[in-house]
Amino acid sequence: MRAHTPKEPGLEDIDPAADPYAAYAALRAKGPVHRVPVVPAGGDSWLVVTHEAVRRALTDPRLRNDIRYSAAWETDGGHAVGRNMLQSDPPQHTRLRRLVAGHFTPGRIAGLRPRIEAVARELLAELPEQGTADLVSGYALPLPVTVICEVLGVPVADRTAFHTWSNELVMPTSEEAAAGSADALTGYLTELIAEKTRAPDDSLLAALAAAAADTSAGPLPEPGAGGLTSEELLGMAFLLLVAGHETTVNLISATLHSLLTHPDQLARLRADPSLTGGAVEESLRYNSPVHAGAFRFAAEPLNLAGTHIDAGDAVLVSLAAASLDPLAFPDPDRFDITRRPRGHLGFGHGPHHCLGAPLARAEATIALRLLLDRYSSLTFATDPTDLVWRTSTLLRGLKELPLRLGRPGGRDSTGPPA
Repeated sequence: MRAHTPKEPGLEDIDPAADPYAAYAALRAKGPVHRVPVVPAGGDSWLVVTHEAVRRALTDPRLRNDIRYSAAWETDGGHAVGRNMLQSDPPQHTRLRRLVAGHFTPGRIAGLRPRIEAVARELLAELPEQGTADLVSGYALPLPVTVICEVLGVPVADRTAFHTWSNELVMPTSEEAAAGSADALTGYLTELIAEKTRAPDDSLLAALAAAAADTSAGPLPEPGAGGLTSEELLGMAFLLLVAGHETTVNLISATLHSLLTHPDQLARLRADPSLTGGAVEESLRYNSPVHAGAFRFAAEPLNLAGTHIDAGDAVLVSLAAASLDPLAFPDPDRFDITRRPRGHLGFGHGPHHCLGAPLARAEATIALRLLLDRYSSLTFATDPTDLVWRTSTLLRGLKELPLRLGRPGGRDSTGPPA
């Protein structure tokens, strides 16, 4: 069972860095929709926390992703890089998604599995056989970064800088740092797109650049057309690169954390590796790397689960809270890798369901299986209560995950035989 704080939090106590799950449970008990402050963005938003209400909100066409429907909108502001699928609604969203959907089908991802496995094995070979290592920086991070950068065509020498900018944007440390990263990433992607246009290769980014260069569809292509505006191309590159690894880093490390804090489940997985996919699905439900979907804005007055929402109001759907709703999942605070958590919302729902879900699932299951194959012993190298969770309005993930590693027949640096 997940340990909760004894104090029931009020609306003002929602703190994803401390104990978001206790806050979600308290909010669900009071109702499906609540008015809450948004930190650090400022202002208020409606927060949707029950499974049924979240599913409805994610498919309600009156709730739009385009920030221009916000009553507070003056400029696109923030630190957006171009315009992307998360910021658009049908028919624009439909057209943008169709351009890349074919590259992330289960069949296409199956073709990537050998390369994902090769990258994972290379990273594991660089870790010590015994001793301690940070599994975030040494494994959970470089695996998805390498894969998505290879798919998009980001040069090896640029990947560290790219991740630094990306991480600052999704989990900002300050307004100034986020703005600086947005400027740097915009400049970098603009130059990279220009290079792919001048000298096309077999990368996805080169294919998208070619679509943008095709002006036959006009400056604003109709749904189903093959074109992209220059701003949409920039936004597409940004979204695929950032979303293509940030959440998977958190998924891999959170799954390891959940298994290590539930040793009975780890033992069950070691005894039956066929449960690896189930462990990842349960982790998506139990300890979701994405705590909320992108902000939505009411295009007109509406009633959402009994709550009146004014036109222009911001609405935030809590995927993590919905996936822990006891009305949808019996005994939701129990981590059980044999559970079949159908309907969990770790990848969202509706038109904006995560395009990269097949890739994230493949990377996480491969990473977990090969890690457990290599090490017969994995334990925390520090008190798990001292681990730092980095948070933003939308994401939550471990900053570091120092583990003590053991191999068959070996002896780690601080413990008994593995």
